[in-house]
Amino acid sequence: MNVSPPAPTAAAATTTAPPAAAAAPRERLLEAAALLFYREGVHVGVEALCRAAGVSKRSMYQLFTSKDEVLAASLERAALTYGEALIPREDDRPPRARILHIFEQLESLSHSPAYRGCPLVATAVELKDPEHPASKVARRFKDMLTDHFHQEARRAGVPDPEQLARQLTVVFDGSSVRAVVQAQPLHGLAVTTATTLLEAAGLRQEA
Repeated sequence: MNVSPPAPTAAAATTTAPPAAAAAPRERLLEAAALLFYREGVHVGVEALCRAAGVSKRSMYQLFTSKDEVLAASLERAALTYGEALIPREDDRPPRARILHIFEQLESLSHSPAYRGCPLVATAVELKDPEHPASKVARRFKDMLTDHFHQEARRAGVPDPEQLARQLTVVFDGSSVRAVVQAQPLHGLAVTTATTLLEAAGLRQEA
């Protein structure tokens, strides 16, 4: 999962600006949905969504077959923005540094008052339906994050890169949930826990 654009600020990583009136109705809907569903939850109704986007319900249903489809499409957008905030661009840093970069970015995000955890985890937990289109989006993103960890671990020559990748994903998800439940920044917990896993796997700080 390689993302080239520079990472946005902490607030921009998980929210979007209010939709511009000049934007096309579909763009306004997706921008409003990404913001409202992340900030208030997936229970936000169609009327509130359309009001925030400045479009009619009729227009929404001409563009999307259902609210579920809007949710899934807006989560795709949120996942891209979140990924851009986390995943390092291609550079010559060693795998350990590139892995820890993700946890450092998560630490930074946790300091933002706008941060309400990983949008993919939050949506999947609220839905409680693994077959919902948005749940599938969430699962796909998490698989991509694990694949990124796996790729870096394999490049570093770790004996069991698949196991390490899964462990790192658990640390990432657990850390993002803790930041929300405790309503406070991570204060280095995500980085130190990920570092412990890397050290145990033999991926130590290079001299």
